[in-house]
Amino acid sequence: MKRNTWITCTRGMVLALALLALSSGVAAAQSNQRPGRMNPAQMQQMMSNSHPAAREAAMFMMNKYGAPAEMTASMAMWNKTGPWKRTVISAQAVQHNFPGPHPDVMEQVIDYRVPPAMFSALAMYDGSVIVERTKGEMSARCDKEGANFLALNLAHEIAMGKRTAGDARRMYAAQVKAMKAGQPAPYTERLLFQPMMGNTADPDRPAM
Repeated sequence: MKRNTWITCTRGMVLALALLALSSGVAAAQSNQRPGRMNPAQMQQMMSNSHPAAREAAMFMMNKYGAPAEMTASMAMWNKTGPWKRTVISAQAVQHNFPGPHPDVMEQVIDYRVPPAMFSALAMYDGSVIVERTKGEMSARCDKEGANFLALNLAHEIAMGKRTAGDARRMYAAQVKAMKAGQPAPYTERLLFQPMMGNTADPDRPAM
């Protein structure tokens, strides 16, 4: 092979490899694009196989708080939005019949330390209020943010000894009924207490 031909071939190979590396880098950057740049159409496409309530909840969150911090085929997650430590919307719904049948798709979490003696009362109040003693978190799971405000406001009053589980269930149903009728329902509008900001975990103590 002549020298000039060899040089030309070598340069061509180098150029081809450089273009391949560049295109691979662009593809990788696109695949790792941050969810924060996601737009509503992209979210709808990613959630096309999700429960309709999950799609509705995700669009509500995007419109109010912006794009999710993380998103997969099975869930979308927002961190530190409004009063929430974390919001997770699941693609699949959990059926919940209190106070009326609805799908649970959106779990919203706050830092909160519940006195262990109050765990049973909270469990009797609402099975979709979730308390994690070790992590120091309490969450509510429903299909609307207003319902999660309501669930946690009443859970807080139970934890503080201000309401019984039965009283809280009656209040919950009354607030939902008022909200659907367009009447004042302040428990559904925001958290009526200041969420605890950290230092709520309870790692327990060794037993051996």
